[in-house]
Amino acid sequence: MRSLAERSGANANTVVRLSQALGFTGYEACRNAFQDALRQASETGGDIYGRRAGELSGRDSASVLDAIRDAGHRNLESAFTQESRLAIEKAARLMLGARQVHVVGVRSCYAIADYLGYTARMAFDNFAPRAGTPGDIRDRIALAGPEDVVVSISFRHYSVETLAAHDLALRQGARTIAITDDPKAPLARGADAVMLPEMHGPQPLPSMIGAFALVEALVASMVVQSDKALANITRFEQRLHEAGAYR
Repeated sequence: MRSLAERSGANANTVVRLSQALGFTGYEACRNAFQDALRQASETGGDIYGRRAGELSGRDSASVLDAIRDAGHRNLESAFTQESRLAIEKAARLMLGARQVHVVGVRSCYAIADYLGYTARMAFDNFAPRAGTPGDIRDRIALAGPEDVVVSISFRHYSVETLAAHDLALRQGARTIAITDDPKAPLARGADAVMLPEMHGPQPLPSMIGAFALVEALVASMVVQSDKALANITRFEQRLHEAGAYR
């Protein structure tokens, strides 16, 4: 920040005020947004995974592990910025007030969607079972309405099944929550709440650490705001014990 202020002939406070005037909470959020925009501009096209894998060729294991560790720390921190916290709280309120919540995620996002649905169903009975096939996804969202919430999870490359579910939810008048990687991403269009985990790292597929942290924070925020969650979680755990699910 000081370097930018010096190069522009201003002072550090001016840089902070500029960041805030652009709609960010401070300089760090503004800087990260521009860094991500530059990174994403370099990842356009159809060969993102192959190119990322090719960049690993010839690197030593120690440097790759160090890079994954350092990027992971930043990805986790991105899940708890002020903007992210506000989005988490808004999304939690939407889901708590919904008649039914549908969670959509396929391919690499399937595990995130499944984890969100499974952990939330321990405490809340308004989460619909996971849809397993493209037809099943469409069938479920077609029944959604203004009292329902659809949570869609997808990152570049954006999966057509998830985009179709989001667009259908909008047409049905349902409230929508997007977990994606860009404020200009297709899922962000029309969404009531948008969460943007950072996905840095040298691995072939973008890192999902930030996305999993967001999902955990979402469920925790809902539990905190609910007076029924504790009893529901306790009963859920007891039933599994009685059913012999644990050893």
